[in-house]
Amino acid sequence: MPRDPLPAPSDQPLAATPTGGEPAGAAVPRVLEETLVLRIALDEEQVGEVRTRFRYDAAAPYEVRLTFHAGRPDEADWVFSRDLLRDGLDSLSGQGDVKLWPTHCPCHGLTLHLALESPHGSALLEVPRPQVKDWLERSYRIVPDGQEDELLPDDEELAKLLAGG
Repeated sequence: MPRDPLPAPSDQPLAATPTGGEPAGAAVPRVLEETLVLRIALDEEQVGEVRTRFRYDAAAPYEVRLTFHAGRPDEADWVFSRDLLRDGLDSLSGQGDVKLWPTHCPCHGLTLHLALESPHGSALLEVPRPQVKDWLERSYRIVPDGQEDELLPDDEELAKLLAGG
């Protein structure tokens, strides 16, 4: 069996901000943000943690934005499709620069692995799958699956934008 690439357990809680449902009768927000602490494989023996902001904005209904090193000067944004994240919770998803897949190990439970590639390097990250799944389900309360097109500009609105008005 292959060795777990992220073996060292963390003493820190993984949720950096509270999660939970919205109060009854509350308006559904247009933006959903939550900061989670992801584990990163630094090399074969070392594991680090990276504060990562997960952000969904109804103004860009097809995408999710992950901001690594949240709150630091060296923040790095990665933007990819919400469908890619959804699919990665259940099976290998993505190709090229972003790949996601679920896994289970005795020391970390259900996790989601993210493999990122750029001209500046690569990273293997791990986050608890239930936390990502909960966040993603809340994004679908903002814009349900299949209703993303309704938020995009129609041809007339697009023509006005392109004309500068």
